[in-house]
Amino acid sequence: MQISSNILTPDNLRLLQAIATHGSFAAAARSLDLAPSGLTWRMRQIEEALDVLLFDRGSRRAVPTQAGRELLRESERLLADMDAVAQRVRRVATGWEPQLTLSVDGAIARTTLLELVEAFYALDIPTRLTVREDTLAGTLERLTQGQADLAIGVAIEAPPLVNLRTAPLGDLRFVFAVAPHHPLASAAEPIADALLARHRMIAVADSARQHPATIGLLPGQEVLTVDGLATKIRAQLRGLGAGYLPEPMARPYLEAGLLVARQVSRAARTTHLSYAWCDFGKRTRGRALQWWLTQLQSPVTRRALLENHHGA
Repeated sequence: MQISSNILTPDNLRLLQAIATHGSFAAAARSLDLAPSGLTWRMRQIEEALDVLLFDRGSRRAVPTQAGRELLRESERLLADMDAVAQRVRRVATGWEPQLTLSVDGAIARTTLLELVEAFYALDIPTRLTVREDTLAGTLERLTQGQADLAIGVAIEAPPLVNLRTAPLGDLRFVFAVAPHHPLASAAEPIADALLARHRMIAVADSARQHPATIGLLPGQEVLTVDGLATKIRAQLRGLGAGYLPEPMARPYLEAGLLVARQVSRAARTTHLSYAWCDFGKRTRGRALQWWLTQLQSPVTRRALLENHHGA
């Protein structure tokens, strides 16, 4: 019998993930450019080495057993760890990361963000750039789980992790806004919680998986949850509900009379935003991450990331 550590190679772990993703041995074999018999043989070797059944073949789909689900969870972590080690080695050798991922909150101005992306590409360097939109706690979670290298627009307090670094981005003021035809548009101000509670709120779903946050909702209040701030604004323009919006994003709609800002009895809402990254020392900090950190040191850039939502 083979030793388990010898059978749990990266190729075999990816084979297991392919079976789970495609739901059948045949489909997994096609995705990996393997003969079905070859994949089946490798699968049998893995199960014999571990002395467990990893997939239930009793149905039309290859369904992971309890042991299979546990191995799949661990394989995802192990493969991510191996990729992280390889990336750090390449950083030390060349200085430029092969891949840089940004986790960016929906409240960050895309106009300025894309201007920074354009300037980054003008460097003509080999780093592949990925920008992911997250919300609330999800922005920081993607960083702390190793799925991003830099989080921009962190709206929650960062946990006390040894290698986690943060710096202030700026303060973002929110306004409570409704469409002119919404019942709250004509309510006496300041609007009390008792009246707010009788009306639907529009909320953006937190992209965090482990500890999603909920902000600005009253107990028992009806809520329409949407996937981002752009959709939230559209819903409020239609009068589907009320809610807080970043003032820079709401400003043109307020000026055009398409939204109405209303005073509520609860305290004015201002969110302190930051940016965060994981720092393992100067020798392993890639030049691409350092470039972005240098841009974020500029007060003009930080202010534009919060304010410049409606530029060209």
